[in-house]
Amino acid sequence: MTKTSPLRILVIEDNAAIAENIADFFALKGDILDFAYAGEQGVELALTAYFDCIILDIMLPDIEGLEVCKRIREKADRHIPIIMLTARDTLDDKLAGFQHGADDYLTKPFALDELYMRCCALTLRHANQKSERTLSLGDANKQLVLNYQRQQVTRAGTPLQLSPILFGILKILMESYPRAVSKSELCERIWGEDGTDSDSLRSHIYQLRKAVDKPFATPLIKTIHSVGLALDI
Repeated sequence: MTKTSPLRILVIEDNAAIAENIADFFALKGDILDFAYAGEQGVELALTAYFDCIILDIMLPDIEGLEVCKRIREKADRHIPIIMLTARDTLDDKLAGFQHGADDYLTKPFALDELYMRCCALTLRHANQKSERTLSLGDANKQLVLNYQRQQVTRAGTPLQLSPILFGILKILMESYPRAVSKSELCERIWGEDGTDSDSLRSHIYQLRKAVDKPFATPLIKTIHSVGLALDI
């Protein structure tokens, strides 16, 4: 199956071995994955960052995957394709998954290539149902183009490899341009009311600068002392 950009996938799975196997396989395909090892954490990530698809285990240590799926469906502002993973293989179990909002259902043990193809199929199906919208700033080697449908940003025509959180930060900066965005605003809009610690945000900004500025001669992300971050385009 042909992909036009890397898949951004959230894996909600408390079994570290399974999560690592999925990570290794999908990384070889060039995809970008984030992980949650409990249901509450998975819901929070699903609602605060962009993902093309969610791989969701039913058996989680805090709340069941069925409840996770239900909460995402109730609170998300768009339809995120969800594939459920479970050892339960009865018809009633599958029906329960679909009734709670799952798009697909895969029983354990499963083949990684089948899981990958199902993710691709779901993502492509939902992408084709949406119209593309882009945001473009600057020109020449400073040009940034953000594609809302594909959740991809290019600089001077070169695709940037961004995790969902890095994409979210850059999207906020682009939509706010030329206004500077405070670090507290970034934390609130990306992570919600609970926010995150300053070291975590600093690390994400460092990674964003590496992706957006390091390969190019002219940096675009600037820090305005006592104010926050802004784009210099």
